[in-house]
Amino acid sequence: MKNTLKALMASLLLATSAVASAASKGEILVLLSSETELPLQGGKHFTSGFYLNELGVPAAALLEAGYTLTPVTPRGNRPEADKGSVDPRYFGGNPKEMGRIGAVVDGLLTPGKVVSLKEVLQSGPERYAGLFIPGGHAPLIDLAKDPEVGTLLRHFHDNRKPTAAICHGPIALLAAQTDPAGFEQSVIAGKADGAREWIYDGYRMTIFSDEEEAVFEGSLQGNKLRYYPAQAMAQAGGKMQFVAPWQPGVVIDRELITGQNPFSDHALASAFIAALDKQRGAD
Repeated sequence: MKNTLKALMASLLLATSAVASAASKGEILVLLSSETELPLQGGKHFTSGFYLNELGVPAAALLEAGYTLTPVTPRGNRPEADKGSVDPRYFGGNPKEMGRIGAVVDGLLTPGKVVSLKEVLQSGPERYAGLFIPGGHAPLIDLAKDPEVGTLLRHFHDNRKPTAAICHGPIALLAAQTDPAGFEQSVIAGKADGAREWIYDGYRMTIFSDEEEAVFEGSLQGNKLRYYPAQAMAQAGGKMQFVAPWQPGVVIDRELITGQNPFSDHALASAFIAALDKQRGAD
């Protein structure tokens, strides 16, 4: 059984590589967190990372659509999956589909493929057709307050290149303002009164909802998050839109495409690919 599974995984990796090496329709930058320890109230921490389906489902769809992917983290290290996301419930209850997507992710994050954010900015982000930011709670650790993330986002915003983020991924958008670290501290202290010079001020968007976050927080054995992401986005100036908890929800405003929760993976991938294809047709 193990040998059969290994053979299947190997064949899937080869297939993924073959797609990636074919003539590409464009290169997509995939921004992930470098960190895994999410600070909680009272000095506690929760070990997190990216959600497997939130990275893998759109990644597989992008590869199948003819795009190539370049993973990037602030430190250039290999990002880690949230262990709680390695669960068939995020793949329609299908363990085989989870294995297929897992193989795509393994192929994407093989040693030597992940680049640092500094490398991307130094070489110039002009080569990338779009930006994708998966979720999991990890983006709350570093991406939301990293000025270099803000620099990257400004390139895609200024050039109207499709930018997609899912679940907690949209929290990274807060980096594209004056003093994102200061804004985060004001949110934690309950004193936020709007972001300064935020490029997404007034955009319609979504993120993991308060109702969904409350369910997650209830699993922390009495520990509490420092802030709820949806409230932070609204305080920054985002025009927040939500569907019922755990239902697929995608919001599109100009170049920005955001998905509400893990179950928005397929819908977000379709909207992102449509925007990328439309951009190619306009070039």
